[in-house]
Amino acid sequence: MIARFTAPDVNAFPKAILTGAMALAAILGGMSPATALADAGAGAPSRADIESSIDRGIAFLLEDQNDNGSWGSARQTKGLNIYAPVPGAHEAFRGAVTAMAITALIESGRADSDPAAGAALRKAEAWLLEKLPEVRRATPDAIYNVWTHGYGIQALVRLHERAVEASEEAKANRIRRLIDQQVELLAHYESVDGGWGYYDFRVGTKRPASSSISFTTATMLVAFHEAETRVPGIEVPDALVDRAIKAINRQRKPDNSYLYGEYLKARPMYGINRPGGSLGRSQACNIALRYWGDETVTDAVLEEWLERLRDRNGWLGIGRKRPVPHESWFQVAGYFFYYGHYYAALCIEDLPADKARRHQAMLAGVLLGLQEKDGSWWDFPFYSYHQPYGTAFSVMALARCR
Repeated sequence: MIARFTAPDVNAFPKAILTGAMALAAILGGMSPATALADAGAGAPSRADIESSIDRGIAFLLEDQNDNGSWGSARQTKGLNIYAPVPGAHEAFRGAVTAMAITALIESGRADSDPAAGAALRKAEAWLLEKLPEVRRATPDAIYNVWTHGYGIQALVRLHERAVEASEEAKANRIRRLIDQQVELLAHYESVDGGWGYYDFRVGTKRPASSSISFTTATMLVAFHEAETRVPGIEVPDALVDRAIKAINRQRKPDNSYLYGEYLKARPMYGINRPGGSLGRSQACNIALRYWGDETVTDAVLEEWLERLRDRNGWLGIGRKRPVPHESWFQVAGYFFYYGHYYAALCIEDLPADKARRHQAMLAGVLLGLQEKDGSWWDFPFYSYHQPYGTAFSVMALARCR
């Protein structure tokens, strides 16, 4: 039986109650919180709101930093843990998360405006410059180190810029050599298919026989682009980039959704390969291809997928904080959430200002609404790496929304 009712006069409700009610009703109906609030007439987050949120995120990172300057550890285990052979897997996780936190400290501006953040950056930089050159594949089948090399390059690009600005020539040269080394390591761990995966369950050969994974490959292409365009003298081998682009395009569908990995090419309509399953990685693949000159990734394509992220944010969010990878709708894993929003921010940044504004408001609205009481963000329980990586992704995204 369907109950009938007379619609109330919405003008009689306080705006805050109306906004909350509409948001709740929309979420229950499958609409994203961001869309609901926009339809309810709620204003975009202010610059002050965004800066306050960034401040809380940075405060969490400062509190969470290890004594040696890094972030994350193998603590906080749970009954179901991601496969992580010791010690190499955790060295890779810690290196990647530390690199991301460094980038967040710099991009937020707090490393220059907050003495405590500046001190944290110096400790983290010293740790990264010492430990990053040592990170390698943990075992023949666990190739998590590719994430470390990719995010390591992004952090090193920013550290190089700071060294140049400070006229620290010796440090700048050291960092440039380290970027070259990280590029060489990614060439060493490139899949035989081109691009990168993070497991090799096929053979475990010296040159990984792993399937190329679309979003992993996109992550490396973004890092390569930053290195080539922002650090004089860095040249990523053309053949390495070309093979990565071809690997992503082999996984690209006509609507700019992307297969999870090339090993699923015979199952293009499998849940994780459909638009709902691609929501957290299409942003990364789109911006990676665009950075490297793909003219088919137009402003309209970026905007379409930003709108999809807005409209289906609730669906992507269903996977957030679930402890089992890929247990949500469309086989979405929790760790896609803040990853996807960070690369969405890169897409927004690449749009003209007049097109970017509404997407900035959407993205900031989503992130501000999900910040934890301790100032962190997290989407997947992952030893003790999840809070610093989620916080770093969110701070970096918010820095592009102001």
